[in-house]
Amino acid sequence: MAEISVPDGSWSFDGDVLRIVPGGGAHEVRRAVGGLEIPLAAIAGAAFEPARKGGHLRVWLRRGADPLTDVARGGLTGAADPYRLAVPRESTGVAEYLADEIRDMLRLAQVPAGPCDEFLLPGPDVPITASAGDGTVTFDGDVIRIEWNSFARTAKRAVGPQEFSLSELTGVVWTPMTGLGYGSLRFRVRSARATAAPEEDPHCVAWGIQRYGGTTVLVAAAVYARLRGRTAPPALPKGTGGGKEDLVTRLVRLAELHRSGALTDEEFQMAKRLVLREAAEEA
Repeated sequence: MAEISVPDGSWSFDGDVLRIVPGGGAHEVRRAVGGLEIPLAAIAGAAFEPARKGGHLRVWLRRGADPLTDVARGGLTGAADPYRLAVPRESTGVAEYLADEIRDMLRLAQVPAGPCDEFLLPGPDVPITASAGDGTVTFDGDVIRIEWNSFARTAKRAVGPQEFSLSELTGVVWTPMTGLGYGSLRFRVRSARATAAPEEDPHCVAWGIQRYGGTTVLVAAAVYARLRGRTAPPALPKGTGGGKEDLVTRLVRLAELHRSGALTDEEFQMAKRLVLREAAEEA
């Protein structure tokens, strides 16, 4: 087990799952995301990035593995990034070791670098609500509701609160505020005419002060996960020689059995060694 605990949060890696818990003083987006359990098969890479007063421990996820990562499209940066840990100078050695452990397991398990066929992380729970800029948006898993506040433009207040179902959407787009432009959470409604300005679009919550719009990105991720009709996959049986993807599936399956209590620690380690040995023999 490789682990690190610093004021910004704690990470631990047992060879199969990376567990992330944000610190009490972490950015509000990270606190709202909460604890994460990331299977090895979802990880694309890991690194420790040194800096003058310590550095940052980071992991990158494969495209299609996590609805939050996909919908944010790199827009959650710095302290708001759930997959980044600020490391003080005295803990840099531990951070480097943890990053090395993750990379070693990625090579050993031959995790593909390409996109995932289905989500390996479930995304935010519903119901979920977030407020930013000119309104408050709520999603219960089926219906999106938007309530306007006094900061909303006349065009939005004139049409009143909005409500539409998931089946009416063709997409959801979250954009952080940059420069003098507005940040926005925009819902693409099939029957609606596209409006260029987010502050005028009745299917869009817009903000011009908070860079990330509070926790609106989590609403976007919850909608995106269900809009795509993809959820974290159920446990699958042992594969039959399907190459790298098959090996990852078998390791994920073993990890699920271990977490559920179906396998003891000793049985899990033994089974994992057997799977890896078989894969090496087939290569």
